[in-house]
Amino acid sequence: MRNLEQHITQYAAYHRDRRNIATHFVGIPMIVFGVILALVYIRIGAINMGMAGALVAAIYYLMLDRPLGLAMVFYLLMNLVLASMIALEASTGEGLGLAAGVFILGWVIQFIGHQFEGLKPAFVDDIIGLAMGPLFVMTELFFMLGAKAPLKKYVEDRVGPLLAARNGALIGPASRAHDVSPDA
Repeated sequence: MRNLEQHITQYAAYHRDRRNIATHFVGIPMIVFGVILALVYIRIGAINMGMAGALVAAIYYLMLDRPLGLAMVFYLLMNLVLASMIALEASTGEGLGLAAGVFILGWVIQFIGHQFEGLKPAFVDDIIGLAMGPLFVMTELFFMLGAKAPLKKYVEDRVGPLLAARNGALIGPASRAHDVSPDA
């Protein structure tokens, strides 16, 4: 199993443009909420699958990192509470329709962000990117608050700073190709 640093670094490599990250702060919570809301309507006995899914995700995030994991537990719990409140009031059709609409709109916002970035979403190359998206957003929030500075340094040492900090310079193999003279 990869550790937190490896997961976040791999995900961050696809997310260095501030506009793309901003869209993730909107799109990913919508996607997560849409999934949890849909799962709340699926029950096995007294347990709805929204609870089960949130629990599995929370355990995984806690295994990767305690502070980020605890923040994710709180975030997932808030989603679960809101989804459960909606499920108490809305019919299955209404709730699932809302879940689908929020989910689809979240993905539209995500793909707009990746147009800014000029890169495909991380999950295209590694399906675990779907689980890392919410954790990446939480990690970026921690970075904005000045927390997890060693993790931020670790990531930036490997994939570079955010696009604005690089003054628009490309990162990755394409940028290195320009640095090599044809005679080399």
